[in-house]
Amino acid sequence: MQQTESFRQTITAGYTFEGPSFVLGGAMLGEEAQRDTLVRIPLGTLNRHGLIAGATGTGKTKTLQIIAEQLSREGVPSLLMDIKGDLSGIAVPGNDHPKIDERHAAIGIPFAAAGSPVELLSLSDEPGARLRATVLEFGPVLFSKMLDLNDTQSGIIAVAFKYAEDEGLPLLDLKDLRKVLQYMTNEGKEAAEKEYGRISTASVGAIMRRVVELEGQGAEKFFGERSFEVEDLVRLDDRGRGVVSIVRLTDVQDRPKLFSTFMLQLLAEIYATFPEEGDLDRPKLMVFIDEAHLVFEEATDALLDQLEAIIKLIRSKGVGLIFVTQNPADIPSDVLGQLGLKVQHALRAFTAKDRKAIKLASENYPLSEFYDIDQTLTELGTGEAFVTALDRKGRPTPLVRTLLRAPESRMDVLTDREISSLVSGSPLARKYNEEVDRESAYEILEKKLERARTEEHQAKMEEQRKQAQKTSTGSTRRRGRPRQEKSMLEDIMSSTMSRQIGRTVAREVTRGILGILGIRRRR
Repeated sequence: MQQTESFRQTITAGYTFEGPSFVLGGAMLGEEAQRDTLVRIPLGTLNRHGLIAGATGTGKTKTLQIIAEQLSREGVPSLLMDIKGDLSGIAVPGNDHPKIDERHAAIGIPFAAAGSPVELLSLSDEPGARLRATVLEFGPVLFSKMLDLNDTQSGIIAVAFKYAEDEGLPLLDLKDLRKVLQYMTNEGKEAAEKEYGRISTASVGAIMRRVVELEGQGAEKFFGERSFEVEDLVRLDDRGRGVVSIVRLTDVQDRPKLFSTFMLQLLAEIYATFPEEGDLDRPKLMVFIDEAHLVFEEATDALLDQLEAIIKLIRSKGVGLIFVTQNPADIPSDVLGQLGLKVQHALRAFTAKDRKAIKLASENYPLSEFYDIDQTLTELGTGEAFVTALDRKGRPTPLVRTLLRAPESRMDVLTDREISSLVSGSPLARKYNEEVDRESAYEILEKKLERARTEEHQAKMEEQRKQAQKTSTGSTRRRGRPRQEKSMLEDIMSSTMSRQIGRTVAREVTRGILGILGIRRRR
């Protein structure tokens, strides 16, 4: 009894805060929930980021759903990455169930079914408002890091961006960038190298292969217009509830590079756009990254460095990140060390490696006189978790085994009809699903090359015409005055043999005439 009272006092003192908070669940000592000993999460420190971890089937997704809908009720918008496609149910109220009533009775709070205002977003062909960004918005540094380029290749990307800027060539999608690189190493090579220095064709070829690889993961649908404005993530409905924006990513699981690229660009855009906020009583926006290992496993070293830098800095913008994954080891240690809220569901120990992982995971949490953390981690039931947060002074709250409240919204996906209705009534879907393909670098260079080909063809035709005219003029001069043809007699007389024969015939004729006249030749 004394331990129970000490436990209740410790938890009540550790989870009572000044300022807004919400109830995550009820504290448990051993296997029993302590009614009315509530585990609250302070809103003021959620921008210090968080982690929801645990083995498959232990309730991570439902915990995400609980936190998002409670934040919405408190007027905090959130952005959810729906990898498995089971988060859309947050848009409609859940259903009563005896087990839900039993759970809430054990915690000491009532259950009230309710849905949250939801906006569906999409990176691909899933229903929802399309998320896009232009190549130009990435910038040469971020784009090079995304492709894991070396220094030489990164320099070429920087030159390509500068060349496009100087020549008035908007870089909107990937075909624009490819066209600029092709032009700089072919038709425009001489001018480009004169202005910016020599450009290695081999390096450009390597860059093009990286771009093609990115296109193979569907990035051509992500790069382009109309660009998504991150301010549209920070919205409240007419009742003052935060809008829950859900990015449907069920068809992106096998394209992790596209996912990590999207996350990096989104966080970079939020950091660049949102003003400095200082300490707020509640976050301006919460971002939940489900299956977070997809971001970190496939990210290049340069990309990881960029992510870690943004994670450290973005909290000053009033933005909090919560990573959802199976094991805390999936998160880089530099990131894990910055996380304030930690919700650890059960871990399973089937091998020696698993036991070592559990031992390592237990060291991420504050020591507790009430729990054998290593052992309890393997005994947590579905919908139970170890919880610790940060108070307003940045101190960790006591580690507490928590019986989590049930989600107020549906714990299942929406039907196709419900999704269609949600999207058709969305102003963001009407805004961002409009096809925009304005003239950009690709079209401008194609027209330039077409003009050059036309001018070259016309020049060749003109040269051929002049050559033909010159040939015709020379022939006319050689003909000059028409020469009269000789008669047959003249032809005969002009011949040497003909002249000789003519003289012989004339001589004999003369002799005959003289004979007839009786005139003898003088001997």
